[in-house]
Amino acid sequence: MTTSELLSARAEVAALDDHGVADALDGLVDGSGYWSGKGALAGIERTGRWLAGTWEPAAPDGGPGTAGEGSWTRFVGRVGAVALRAAVEPTRDERRRRLLALLEIWADGPFAGPAFPMRTGLVRVAKDAPAAVRDERGAAVAVGWAAGGLRTFLDARTGEAAPPSLGTVEEAADVPRGGWGGAERVRRLVDLVRERGPVPWDPDAVALLRDGTGMGRAAASFALAGMLAGGRLPRLDDRERRIHRLKVAEIEDGVREPGRMRSADRLELLADVLPDDPAELWEPRGMSTVGERLAHAWRARYGRRTVVPERTFATVIDLHLPRLSAGRFCAALTDHPSIRGLGSNLDTWIQNSDFRPFPTAGGWDLVDFEDTLHTVVPNLFRVYAELPAGDPVRAGVPGLVAALRRRLDHPGLLLDAGRLSRTVGRTVADVRDRFGPHPYDGPEPLDVESADDGLTVVVDGTVDRRGDRSQPALYFRPAFYGDDDRSRTLLAARASSRYDPDIELVEWLRGPVCARIAARIEDAPLPPGAYEANPVLCAPGTVERAAGRLGVDEDAAALYLQLLALPAPSDRNVRTWNGWKAARHQKAAAVLAERGLAVEDKRARAGRGLFLPGEWIHAGKPYQPMEAWKAALLGVRRSCNGRLENPLPLPTRTLPELFAEAWRLAEEGRGPSA
Repeated sequence: MTTSELLSARAEVAALDDHGVADALDGLVDGSGYWSGKGALAGIERTGRWLAGTWEPAAPDGGPGTAGEGSWTRFVGRVGAVALRAAVEPTRDERRRRLLALLEIWADGPFAGPAFPMRTGLVRVAKDAPAAVRDERGAAVAVGWAAGGLRTFLDARTGEAAPPSLGTVEEAADVPRGGWGGAERVRRLVDLVRERGPVPWDPDAVALLRDGTGMGRAAASFALAGMLAGGRLPRLDDRERRIHRLKVAEIEDGVREPGRMRSADRLELLADVLPDDPAELWEPRGMSTVGERLAHAWRARYGRRTVVPERTFATVIDLHLPRLSAGRFCAALTDHPSIRGLGSNLDTWIQNSDFRPFPTAGGWDLVDFEDTLHTVVPNLFRVYAELPAGDPVRAGVPGLVAALRRRLDHPGLLLDAGRLSRTVGRTVADVRDRFGPHPYDGPEPLDVESADDGLTVVVDGTVDRRGDRSQPALYFRPAFYGDDDRSRTLLAARASSRYDPDIELVEWLRGPVCARIAARIEDAPLPPGAYEANPVLCAPGTVERAAGRLGVDEDAAALYLQLLALPAPSDRNVRTWNGWKAARHQKAAAVLAERGLAVEDKRARAGRGLFLPGEWIHAGKPYQPMEAWKAALLGVRRSCNGRLENPLPLPTRTLPELFAEAWRLAEEGRGPSA
């Protein structure tokens, strides 16, 4: 064997040393695109041997090779995260083989409990600089690809003096020493997995982690498997889904729940959750102990959310939220003071960018606030209607509404108001007469012209490579928005667009319907577990009038009102809301069909067999198909293809009011008809 070969000399490891290593480590390393091709495991092993002084390249200027862009160096002191993923049952075998091979290399090299100080960071290197240097003081090696003259490096100091350098060190940090990943412990875990097979999965440990953190079940299952990811992992096959006991929608949501957690954050979180003796993992409560340790580590970093009932979580997943996971959606309602942008006022400013100037608060606070505004607020009605009294998410609506109103009343908050209408002008200069002569005065001068009348900030668009200037953007301070001349000027100058709903959301949050919905949740005398979507409970007078006029019993009248007014009265939903068994539901449905008040049919994505007479309008996912009469009642617009592929509008009535209005139209002869 030559000195440049993979020094483990294990045929099974050499065969695995390919791009599959990146798949096995996905979510724990960065820049997975840099991991394609062969050499990852060999590069890690030779790097360790170079630093330890036990390997020489075949060529004088040959380095040990690279593995990805170098983020694997974070495993030093944190390799327990890799070990957890390698050990547990959900990890597919092709990934487990690569993880075990890496752990073997790790245990045999200097990274498992370093005997000498190490650093990692960025070094500025010359074009022809060597990839590795070593002398009596220690060694240094480039472990990532060059980018703008900077390379990620790892060095080791074997004496008192500073180690040799590849160039000018621009940033450096000491590599952690200690932690779970000592050589003997890592080697013992690898041997146990090969002897006993992977650690059997324990759903009770998942539940323990969920209850200890407030995570959703899917996110808790992924975390316990060491598979927390940033949107791409886990790509689960059928076997893995069965082990996790998750549906596709739960998987897609669980991947998103950790939010903006970085690979370094995941490593830190998982680094020390394994037991000192790896054999304990195969004991009856082995994974429960891991779950307890992981819950403790999570709470120390992120706090604990309110635990949400499984049925509630499933209901929120069914909303198909574009910007928030179900867990983050629920947390905005149950724990809003802890959500960035909700717990305190936001001071925002407009900053330059290559695209166009835009508001920011620094960091992610404004983004999180807008995610809540755009995702939670349009779905508050469904939370109010489709979750039971006493549910913590539903009970959080009044508190969230109050918090949002306080944030909107802060003069320092700027929100998006859309674009300037082309009929009004094409540049800021065209609207000086409307918005005044004063430019926006922020922390940094803007690269384009602007106007600021105290409520509205108008900012010129930027010029693209073809020389075309984009339409000016409008921003507004909701604290000063209301029924006044400046607000009317803003509305008159704004281009009409359903994709810029901030003004509409602000108006609705401050309006009477939102206040009445919040009051219904706080004050309506529903028994715990009951639903507002049941008209017998929220609108008994309307049910009584409908039953008398139609000559039917209370059940049939209630079901008729639900068909008239509710967007998605599926069989499952109706039985949940009304507390009915199938036989009772079918009896009420038969009465309506016999009287000609409803028709029996099978229709795609309806989830029911009973419909109002008249036209049916189709819709693609995630939008809701429904009867044309009901779409008109609710204000749902058809798209240009005639389908209902627009979101539900913000509500204009509480549920008792909606049931009453639907019955009023039917009673006056303006109800649905064939």
